[in-house]
Amino acid sequence: MVMDVHGRDLRYFTVVAEELHFTRAAERLYVSQPALSKQIRSLERQLGTALFVRDRQGVALTAAGTALLPHALRVLEEWEAARRAVEEAKAEQRSTLVVGMSTSPGRGGLLPAVRSRFTAACPDAVLRLRQVGWEDPSAGLADGASDLAFVWLPLPDQDRYDHLVVAEEPRLVALPEDHRLAGRDLVDFADLLDEPFLALPASAGPLRDYWLALDARGGRPPRIGAEVASTEETYEALTAGLGVVLLAAGNAPLVTLGGVVTRPVRGISPSRFALAWRRDAAGPLVPAYAAACRQVVAGGGSAGGGSEGD
Repeated sequence: MVMDVHGRDLRYFTVVAEELHFTRAAERLYVSQPALSKQIRSLERQLGTALFVRDRQGVALTAAGTALLPHALRVLEEWEAARRAVEEAKAEQRSTLVVGMSTSPGRGGLLPAVRSRFTAACPDAVLRLRQVGWEDPSAGLADGASDLAFVWLPLPDQDRYDHLVVAEEPRLVALPEDHRLAGRDLVDFADLLDEPFLALPASAGPLRDYWLALDARGGRPPRIGAEVASTEETYEALTAGLGVVLLAAGNAPLVTLGGVVTRPVRGISPSRFALAWRRDAAGPLVPAYAAACRQVVAGGGSAGGGSEGD
């Protein structure tokens, strides 16, 4: 029997085997529970046997699943080792550094200042900026398409990354100019609890929750007026009256283009904008760029104060 089992199939299988709970496993993998169940059933069909027993008592490995687990773990470990070896070889052969971003970090001339310091330290390196959609809150870090990235915190699977906070900015609320709260100088978040909100795509994970301010809602679920995946979609949804949205103060000019106003919000924490990179990053260019950014932040070259964190 010829089988074409992918690494993703084994990864999904091992996480379900570790959690013995499909919903928790789906949350950990940032996929929907139906999609995870479908993938496991597909793997079981390819293998010709059930890997899990699912009943009212919960989820348990079958004998076949128990037999497969150690081999699947070894395959994933070997593949990760192979991936690291390839990345190390690529890092030795190339001098290009890819910096991802989903929001342009134009704050206080940050990018030109970092570029200047980085190119002084690494004159032979080629620096390439990469714009990434809001569907990927890691701006290319998660799949390796970016070497470093300017991101909003929190990141999904944040333990994989190191980061340097480059700006802390108040979160404002953007409203249609005819909204009942648009005339206020300051809006209490409590007055927004029943408002429909514009939300990031579900793939944004904890970042979606952050911009919905779940931590300030006292357990009350948000009303979602629409999902938005770009600045343009956000502006169109605001002018159409589909909802309100929280955004960092530095991004207010992106949506206040006519028909939309922003107001300070009382009762929520400020946003944190950071440079992030994978902890297993290979080669000298990533630490050199991070060091250049750290020098700029320490010297006041960005719009906000910075601090390093895990």
